Amino acid sequence: MTDPRLALVADLGATNARFALVGPDGVHDPDVLRCADYPTLVEAARAYLASVGRERAPAEAAIAIASPITGDQVKMTNHAWSFTISGLKDALDLDRLEVVNDFTAQALAVPHLTDRDRRQVGGGTPLPDYPIGIIGPGTGLGVSGLVPTRERWQALAAEGGHVTLPAVTDREAEVIARLRQRFTHVSAERCLSGMGLANLYETLAAIDGLDARAREPRDVTEAARAGGDPHCVEASEMFCAMLGTVAGNLALTLGAFGGIYIAGGIVPKLGEMFDRSPFRERFVAKGRFRDYLDQVPTYVVTHPTPAFLGLKAVLDRRG
Repeated sequence: MTDPRLALVADLGATNARFALVGPDGVHDPDVLRCADYPTLVEAARAYLASVGRERAPAEAAIAIASPITGDQVKMTNHAWSFTISGLKDALDLDRLEVVNDFTAQALAVPHLTDRDRRQVGGGTPLPDYPIGIIGPGTGLGVSGLVPTRERWQALAAEGGHVTLPAVTDREAEVIARLRQRFTHVSAERCLSGMGLANLYETLAAIDGLDARAREPRDVTEAARAGGDPHCVEASEMFCAMLGTVAGNLALTLGAFGGIYIAGGIVPKLGEMFDRSPFRERFVAKGRFRDYLDQVPTYVVTHPTPAFLGLKAVLDRRG
């Protein structure tokens, strides 16, 4: 496509780089490239552009990346790619380049989601003009929020995935104690991510005296669905319960009566297993503030590429 109104967007995680072109009529030519197949972001972007028949990038681009954005230099948290925003703009010959944290883009997508793009888990009714929280386990754990202002929603550029993970049960406390021996600091991401699922499975098996074989995160959840490995079942249940605890903390911190949205690559694939899990019970289990959290709805984001919606919103903001 050569429409000058189109812009390049990219959602960069530690495993996959998702590219597309966006314009007034929506998203065009989405594609997924494996980050490991390209030594730099510039090469991945050029490969995508070539695949859609473009010799050069559009004039404008917006990128969401799993990294703190605190200046010109950007280095991914869980992948080797690093670049300067000014250098990337020059390398792709862009007139305008916006770079935001990946969960800033996820947050900005929320006002553009329809009922088809989300699934409610549990009760609660959203209140207009109240903060909204977004949390998402994937390769890492992303966290953000939306705060209403007079003119528009303001997204928070946060790193809440690296807060210290709390234990609610004795079993969780034992798991966290074991993980602390390995990592010193046990962040929420150490358990609420792809690697977190594997960490939970291996640690639970070790506590019970078993030499558990290494498993990929998807193997843990698939075995949990099949019900054949009790430690995979327990790891998946603990994952959902811990996510409920951390999501409830986010709701209390933000006063998120607009709702809590669960994005990322893991939870939407769990389907009914997540709906039946301890997530919602642990979300509201805050003692005297249970009734407070009962009012806050929780949603699973089912839109396949919400970050593209958020990046389009970034580009649409001119001031």
